[in-house]
Amino acid sequence: MAARARTLFGAVEGGGTKFVCAVGRGPDHILARARFETTTPEETLGRVADFLVQGPGSVGLTAVGVACFGPLELDPHAAGFGSLLATPKPGWSGAPVAATLQGRLGVPVVIDTDVNGAALAEWRWGAARGCDPALYLTVGTGIGGGAVLNGRPLHGLLHPEMGHVPLPRLAWPDGRPDDFAGVCPFHGACFEGLASGPALQARAGVAPETLDPEHPMWELEAGYLAQALATFLLVLSPQRIVVGGGVLQQGHLLARLRRRLPQVLAGYIARAEVQGDAGGYVVAPHFGQDAGLMGAFALAMSAGQR
Repeated sequence: MAARARTLFGAVEGGGTKFVCAVGRGPDHILARARFETTTPEETLGRVADFLVQGPGSVGLTAVGVACFGPLELDPHAAGFGSLLATPKPGWSGAPVAATLQGRLGVPVVIDTDVNGAALAEWRWGAARGCDPALYLTVGTGIGGGAVLNGRPLHGLLHPEMGHVPLPRLAWPDGRPDDFAGVCPFHGACFEGLASGPALQARAGVAPETLDPEHPMWELEAGYLAQALATFLLVLSPQRIVVGGGVLQQGHLLARLRRRLPQVLAGYIARAEVQGDAGGYVVAPHFGQDAGLMGAFALAMSAGQR
């Protein structure tokens, strides 16, 4: 037990604007952390590796977990395992994230999407503890979703890409149709294209956080979120849904979403968890904006199992 108590892990949350790194024994014992702007893959991953090599982990990391933006190649038999696939982030398509870090560090590197990592952390230690399946959704610069099924992040042909599901068009509260074209470079008006932070800003013409809580756009946003969550609920049947990300920093939005979800379900799911305001079913993340980083710790700690 004493040897295990001294075990150190590296955690890396890779995002389109920043990479956050930490070294510690887990979420409750972090020795050091750092934040780097996301520039080129070579520069960014080099700075991450330098931090992990030269910091407290220099005494010997057991494993490193990487919770990274995607899409990612997660088929361990694929030649590009651990690399980015086609991504809107300039210069990052094909970036060999896992191989680069493993080559520098010489320890096992476990990689998954940032949202799958966040889902794992919230299931293991946080707001979805004891709930399996569990779903985590982040709504910010992009929209992504991760799921834990039988204690493991869900993979298949790829990994969940919940931000790109198509959604039916809704109307503004005054009845006007929402004719916004959407901002997704691949699909235009998919979930991310209609409801992400950049979509809200493009639709409103101002930063969404500057809008009054009673602005009608928030009710439209809650409607799109509820439509998407209803889809995920009906397909995956999660025992709890955790919703985070920058857009959900607007505290009133979660309450609106909880109210709209039972309306979308229209009584079809006759379970107390999704009736009324669904307050115990759709919840905020325990780890807040650190859910992805804590997920990276969870991935690193799973290295022995893999």
